[in-house]
Amino acid sequence: EKAAGGAASHGSEKAAGGTNASSEGAGAQRRRRKRRRRRRKRKGPHQDGGDTQIAAGAGDARGGSQAAFADGEAREGAITTADATAAGGLRSLTVRAGHVQPIWAGHPWVFAQAVARVDKGTAAGDEVVVIDPHGKVLGRGLYSPKSAIAVRLFSSRGGDVIDRALLQRRIEQALGRRRAQWLPNAQLGRQTTGYRLVHGEGDAMPGLIVDVFDDVLVVQLGTAGLVRRKEDVVAALVAVMNPKAIIDRTPPAAAKAEGFNTVAANERQLYGRTVETLTFMERGLHYQLPITLTQKTGFYFDQRPLRTRIEALSRGSRVLDGCCYVGAVALNAARGGASEVVAVDRSTAAIEAGKQCAALNGMADEIHFVVSDIHAAFEQAEKDGGYDIVVCDPPKLAPQRRNRQRGMGGYRRMAAGACRATKAGGLVALCSCSAAVSADALQRALALGARDAGKRALVLERFFQGVDHPVAAAFPEGLYLKVLLSRVEPL
Repeated sequence: EKAAGGAASHGSEKAAGGTNASSEGAGAQRRRRKRRRRRRKRKGPHQDGGDTQIAAGAGDARGGSQAAFADGEAREGAITTADATAAGGLRSLTVRAGHVQPIWAGHPWVFAQAVARVDKGTAAGDEVVVIDPHGKVLGRGLYSPKSAIAVRLFSSRGGDVIDRALLQRRIEQALGRRRAQWLPNAQLGRQTTGYRLVHGEGDAMPGLIVDVFDDVLVVQLGTAGLVRRKEDVVAALVAVMNPKAIIDRTPPAAAKAEGFNTVAANERQLYGRTVETLTFMERGLHYQLPITLTQKTGFYFDQRPLRTRIEALSRGSRVLDGCCYVGAVALNAARGGASEVVAVDRSTAAIEAGKQCAALNGMADEIHFVVSDIHAAFEQAEKDGGYDIVVCDPPKLAPQRRNRQRGMGGYRRMAAGACRATKAGGLVALCSCSAAVSADALQRALALGARDAGKRALVLERFFQGVDHPVAAAFPEGLYLKVLLSRVEPL
């Protein structure tokens, strides 16, 4: 810069035809250069002018990460182009200016609309090095050209190869995190052999879900890149966990979004013996679920905190477990000393499985299982005088951002029904597993629903997914489960 500035000064001097004029011009140029250097230092290595918004495209993330990182400061020792050399000739993907900072800060998604260019010939599932407009490496991930999320980043370093060895290291790290939280747990009365081992982005393995059912693992391979590396995933899991079986339960929605074929039913056994039931324990309660139950991986481990709290609150209470699936909340309420427990779900298969679990725990006579629509159950509860505790845990009502408005109407209606089904002074637990619905939005739905029912809801506690579902600080979208525990009072 000095050399360039010197040449420019001499040129200006000659053009001006006078020493004084040229000196003044050179001085002004030096002052301008100093100001530019100060501005660049203030910006930092990855704040390329107005780079404060999340990469747009998928919609669910828009806003949350933007707010989280708009005022972020650049770190020292930023990744440089030296990492690109270490990447060894991999194909690259360049991010548009204005979409860099969240990725630099650790957000693991690159949305399609944030992509400036991709090397020719890059195919679905390929590893790519993600770079900013200046050629600096932001990370390394797997490419999904048919998805709204073009790249899911496995590393912020361009030299980390996404292979079997990396997957095994990450799984070992994930297991270490669970063990630090007493999962699994052999303590009498708290025995737990069912939990989430790998939670996608939270464990730096975007798109990969692994749930443990004692000695059986159930996996979901949510991207084209993971499907291409299925053998590596299985080998890494076998090396770390030594399971008796591994089962693939990747949802069809993921296959459709990513552009790969859904696995046929006879190809879901990825490793080991044939499995007919998923048998495990959670906090001393026994569960035995038929493999034919298709919700998620087979069980909702994320609601462990709510189940624990409901057990503590249930003594002497009448409890309604709405949208109960296999009645896990109902089992905890019964063990907690509830005077009456009713578990309602519209799935006959889930209700039958719940009955078997109740019998397995010696609670067959303590829980009344009912196949019913939840709103019909709420109406009947109101006629019967209401319950002391009502849990409402519906399926995902807003799967994507575009479904949010309709979903909010659904949560409002659920809240109204739950409040009507609750005695004055009773408790309602309203749940949402929709990432597109924030905790504040769910609270608004609760307030409006309670008002529709002629009631007032006071939020006492909030719950989120359990410790085996970690959320990266740079990835607020990962906090998908919200539960509001509220006291219901007359207006």
